[in-house]
Amino acid sequence: MTLTQDRRTELLAACPLFGGVTGEDLAAIAERALEVDFPADHVIARQGEIGTGFFVVVDGSVRVVRDGQELARLGPGDFFGEMSVIDGLPRVAQVVTTGATRCLALASWEFERLIIDHPTIGLAILRGLSARLRSRTEQQQQH
Repeated sequence: MTLTQDRRTELLAACPLFGGVTGEDLAAIAERALEVDFPADHVIARQGEIGTGFFVVVDGSVRVVRDGQELARLGPGDFFGEMSVIDGLPRVAQVVTTGATRCLALASWEFERLIIDHPTIGLAILRGLSARLRSRTEQQQQH
């Protein structure tokens, strides 16, 4: 089932990375995002490889694995691949589907084009990543 433009925009709006992005800018992202269906046990992102895509989980779930150890499970609304798309460096973890999974995918060149064409998207993403890093840093300090 293909998602409507409005549903894509809603899904992206629920993604924490795009928390500060305006409705108009979310619609621009939704226009460029592709729907991709993956089967169970499919490697979407491979640790050590240069990433060419950013993904938001729509349905299903994925496991995030680094050096053979599971770090997290992600489900609808969660995202992955942002670091490699932003910095162009190899992926720090592998992402594998746990069952049939649908994602919205944004190629790295589309991601860059959106930020160039809509600087407010870049600013919102920076703020979202900063909040995520701050949260993780505070969690580590508490342990």
